[in-house]
Amino acid sequence: MASKRSSGLLLYRRNGTGVEVLLAHPGGPFWLHRDEGAWSIPKGEVELGEEELDVARREFHEETGHEAPSRQCLSLGEVRLKSGKYVVGWACEGELDPAKAVSNKTTVEWPPRSGRQMTIPEVDRVEWFEPDEARRRLNPAQSVFVDRLLERLEDVPTG
Repeated sequence: MASKRSSGLLLYRRNGTGVEVLLAHPGGPFWLHRDEGAWSIPKGEVELGEEELDVARREFHEETGHEAPSRQCLSLGEVRLKSGKYVVGWACEGELDPAKAVSNKTTVEWPPRSGRQMTIPEVDRVEWFEPDEARRRLNPAQSVFVDRLLERLEDVPTG
């Protein structure tokens, strides 16, 4: 069986001192009190025949309630999570007010193996972070996406 693949979008914006990135915190009781190392880029599973960038844009919309910017995205390559899943990252410049972000919902069994179902938001909040803080908050395997973004931006003209 092939390892699962997800694709996600790292939204970034330039501020007076550099760059900030938008991260998503997973919803639900399991993640409620987890912070450092728990955040992610908005992402979702790639199904057979889907284009990875299309999946990243779709998942960004589903997990924030906002359309992904229509401008060109930068490829951030892929990473492998501890679970064995691969995540393909893309970065796009844009703006989003975290207070106006609304995630889609999903149903989970909670507590595990209890047979009880509950509906939760896939993402309970999004926030802007400067690179150092983003690296601390992100799932450790995904923190390299911040470094790759900063490297790519050195080669991209502003404006």
